[in-house]
Amino acid sequence: MGRCTIGPASSRFMDKKLSLKLNGGRQVQGVLRGFDPFMNLVMDDCLEMASGGIQNTIGMVVIRGNSIIMLEALERV
Repeated sequence: MGRCTIGPASSRFMDKKLSLKLNGGRQVQGVLRGFDPFMNLVMDDCLEMASGGIQNTIGMVVIRGNSIIMLEALERV
């Protein structure tokens, strides 16, 4: 299996609010605090956007890079 790497431009997203679409139909929003070469992300002030418009506060989380389908900046980078 190939290794996913993130370029140096990705540091522009540090401390910015992001929206992530994850496998299994999950979606979360939070502030990016860190990442590694495998695109594992550390997100802070994270909200899980559950079905029916319900938002669950989940705080600081680590999200594995292989579960990320899409990443969107919610702030200007």
